Amino acid sequence: MNKKTIPLTHLSLRGEAKIIELVGGRGFQRRLRVMGVREGQKIKVVSKQPFHGPLTVAINGCQMTLGRGMAQRIIVEEL
Repeated sequence: MNKKTIPLTHLSLRGEAKIIELVGGRGFQRRLRVMGVREGQKIKVVSKQPFHGPLTVAINGCQMTLGRGMAQRIIVEEL
C-alpha cells in the first residue's frame, strides 16, 4: 500500500504519475501553480531531452516544457 514517491525527472518516458508535493519557496510554487502544476494533478512525461535538457510534460490536456532543475523539485507518485 505504501507507494514510492520520486522526483519527476526519475519518471520513465511516457510514464504517468500523480503530483504529491512541490518542493520550494512560495515564488517557485506560485509559478508552477499558475502554469497548472498542482498537487493531486496527473502528469505524463512526453519527452526527455538528452544531456540533462528539459522535459516535456502533459498536464490537463496541455503540453509544457520544464527545466530539469524545476522538474527535480516536483515529487510524484507513479500510477
